[in-house]
Amino acid sequence: MMLFRFPLPSINLRPPSISPNSTAVFRSLFMADQHRCDSQKTHLDKDPKYLENYPVPLSPPLPAISKDLELRRAMSASSKSSLFSLSRSDVLFEDEWLIALNKPQGVYCETILASVPSLLNDSSNEPEELGTQSKKHELHLANRLDRDTSGVILITKSHKVAAKLVKAFTDHKVRKTYIAFCVGQAPNWKKITIKSGHGRSKFGAWRVYAARDVGRLLPGGSSIKDMETLFEVLSINGKEACKDLSELDLVVEEKSLIEFDGNKFEVLVRAYPRSGRTHQIRLHCQYLGISIRGDVKYEGVYEWNGSVYDGHQLHAESLSFEHPVTGSPIVVWAPLPLWANKGNMRPTSLVFIDLEWYERRRSKLKRRWRWLFLLQQEGDGSRNFNSSSGRWRYSGGSRW
Repeated sequence: MMLFRFPLPSINLRPPSISPNSTAVFRSLFMADQHRCDSQKTHLDKDPKYLENYPVPLSPPLPAISKDLELRRAMSASSKSSLFSLSRSDVLFEDEWLIALNKPQGVYCETILASVPSLLNDSSNEPEELGTQSKKHELHLANRLDRDTSGVILITKSHKVAAKLVKAFTDHKVRKTYIAFCVGQAPNWKKITIKSGHGRSKFGAWRVYAARDVGRLLPGGSSIKDMETLFEVLSINGKEACKDLSELDLVVEEKSLIEFDGNKFEVLVRAYPRSGRTHQIRLHCQYLGISIRGDVKYEGVYEWNGSVYDGHQLHAESLSFEHPVTGSPIVVWAPLPLWANKGNMRPTSLVFIDLEWYERRRSKLKRRWRWLFLLQQEGDGSRNFNSSSGRWRYSGGSRW
């Protein structure tokens, strides 16, 4: 048998080399193009005809102090992430498909999500099945909270459940309540519903826009969305708000005309957001003249009564929704932080479900267990069926 050997062609797998001169040329071309775009953008931004085509934000720009403080807070939150871990005391609600947690202030949502697998594995009583159990969990954030916002955060354990909850949030079928500690002008209303536009300005910051501008395009290419929040005053300077105050409906069409008379009040409010826009409650509080304490991005006081606040005081109090699998109504409440100890609020974490649904469910389970018990009952006394009562009676043994 004869073997023929053919020489294989040599293949050069090395990437093509780029000389330093070529790199310098590419860099210069890129910088020139970038400079041309920036100069054109600057020229357009100063052109009145160009600016006329875009709506004008009604809330003020970010304060200069917010840049350094926000950077400091972000670095502090990043350092916390490496040491953060969840415990069973942080769990507000859990079943086969969902887990609701109490998020602390100063922690990112992604940090919470990354800590859930270890929490679920630690709660398992069978070490051999840890690997199998962790693979079944496809964790997703159903809602997001700002870094310094505390309270209820909901996480799904499968892709299908996550998709259903995303649709529920999109269709505004999930109801939320928040507690905010504000400092500003004393409100002359007990309840107020504020409607406005929401979008990014040309500098990328979230701003309040007029309600009539909803749908119009913004410089970045996005459009203005509608934004609606109901606020309820709980207390002013630690005292319960007067019940005789009016209930108002405010449609934002111009800049806020609230003027301070020199006195600032501590105002505790409950917010019911009817849309889910980024920084919605914080923006509306700023527009109403009651910025959240510690919220330097939206004119909140940084120092108050001799104390310095490292984050805004906003708490996601409750989350109510229809269970994506069982269909039962569920309301999850998070325990209140120390600063929210005044007003008419719930002091502990609770989970509510529809009692009628629960009774129907329990009766079905009882019937199933009753028949299972009857089938497995052997040698435990005689069994007689009472036609009048419709029950089995046992003599000499236990009865279901």
